[in-house]
Amino acid sequence: MKSFLLTPLAASDLNEIWEYLATDNIESADRTLMDLEKAMQRPARRPHTGHVREDLANRQHRFLLVSSYLIVYRAETKPLQVIRVLHTARDVQQLLGSTIEKG
Repeated sequence: MKSFLLTPLAASDLNEIWEYLATDNIESADRTLMDLEKAMQRPARRPHTGHVREDLANRQHRFLLVSSYLIVYRAETKPLQVIRVLHTARDVQQLLGSTIEKG
């Protein structure tokens, strides 16, 4: 059983990441998703592993950088709730939009 839960947006993010990477290399896409899922286990065990970004969200949310991806999660939920998984080259502030509350 997973110790984290993906929101529909986070699940969609992971699907989009895989599809984008798979156009060039399926093995790389698979490896990236495995790395991201493995990384999500860390805050699931220790919720305050990530960092707070008050410019993007209130203190209930944490951010974990994995390679070029930002995992956004709610630190106090059980199981840990992953809100989004976004590439850092994208406009994270705009994509988070109304998904999470600020400060």
